[in-house]
Amino acid sequence: MLRFAAIPNGDLSITDLRVALFNYILSVQKNEPLIIRIDDVDTKRNVEGADKDIVGLLELFGIAYKDVIYQSGYLKYYRAMALQLIHEKIAFNCFCTQRSLDEKQQQMQSAYHYDDTCLSLTPEQTIDSTAPFRVRLRRPGVNVAFYDLLQGDQSFSPEQIDSFVILNTDKTPTDDFAGAIDDMLSDISAVVSPLANIIHTPRQIAARAALNYTKNIEYIHVPELLNQQGQAFQATDEGYSVKSLLEDGILPSAIAHYLISLNHRIPESGFLLSQAPEWFEFTQIENATKHFNMGKLLEINRQHLLSLDDVELSRFVGFADADIGKLAKLYLSEVNTTKALKQCISTVFSSKTIEQTYSQDAASLKAIMTASPYFDDYTSFIKHLSEKSGMDIARIQTPLRHLVLGEENGPTLEEAYPYIKNYLSEVIK
Repeated sequence: MLRFAAIPNGDLSITDLRVALFNYILSVQKNEPLIIRIDDVDTKRNVEGADKDIVGLLELFGIAYKDVIYQSGYLKYYRAMALQLIHEKIAFNCFCTQRSLDEKQQQMQSAYHYDDTCLSLTPEQTIDSTAPFRVRLRRPGVNVAFYDLLQGDQSFSPEQIDSFVILNTDKTPTDDFAGAIDDMLSDISAVVSPLANIIHTPRQIAARAALNYTKNIEYIHVPELLNQQGQAFQATDEGYSVKSLLEDGILPSAIAHYLISLNHRIPESGFLLSQAPEWFEFTQIENATKHFNMGKLLEINRQHLLSLDDVELSRFVGFADADIGKLAKLYLSEVNTTKALKQCISTVFSSKTIEQTYSQDAASLKAIMTASPYFDDYTSFIKHLSEKSGMDIARIQTPLRHLVLGEENGPTLEEAYPYIKNYLSEVIK
């Protein structure tokens, strides 16, 4: 079993989507189910409806999963296991206030480690205290070591792991403890996680070891993805959530293609997520930090739009007609999103405001076109307009372009005519 864990604190980020894609690929390769885990125990950070949005987006990207589980449904298990650890004296109650911990941390010149103030409290001191308390797991007596497929052998000292908190004062589990128990209960066999999370892995291993869980979990900590300023993505980075990229007109297939290609070579035959498990090799991931490049993503999106079936592309601009799809592809030399493409096609089919310089000629051409027969080819069409209007073809071009296409940029009239000839009465309205 594999899992993708998501915190429902807002829109799904591209960094989280990247991890979800990796976990999906590995689940297919191992022929094991994938579950979606919603880490919703910390209710203060939850955003209403975010869990449903996250699952819906994963489905949109074709990430198949067996089940969705919520940590909030497992509270009794976290508390029961914490109690077991207390009874076995592997965990202990900590009555230190947050203020006292903060003061100690400020006094430390090096990285702060809990000083085990409450570790040696007598049973009487513990029972008689009415102060709020956390539950901490005793730091291990030896290094916690594990092998990472990309990062190699890893070893963390007891000081690095620390006597970390497993239950908060409100008796909710910390992320490390809940994640450790979840992976144990779900029989997780492998985890793909961001490299930034590697410090949490030995804590989770230590928690499961304290509960005598011996199954070995494979780990793959993938390199970081930084924003264009070279910083870790934040929830406040507007325009970089998966939802915002989709709203801007970037295809799911293009986003998946870009995220996977950052650290892995894509076959020359192209990219389909459903086929990625056949060629993707985790050992071939380039183990280097990558920077998000919007320009590269937009270029990949342009290529994906060009590869779409004409009818399918036309649906993105409000039609179901191969000719409109072909017309839209003419604009892809200038734009690279469905949002921009829809605006181009909308301009063609909207009422036009003709510049005064060309308004009289445009009015004459419009009257002639309204009464004209159908012309299959552009040469016959433009020749007919010239003969009926008494204007030479050079003079006709600009007012006709404004009348039909609505703007000076974009494809030529000759390029567009084969795909718009059946709609002339609509576009010159």
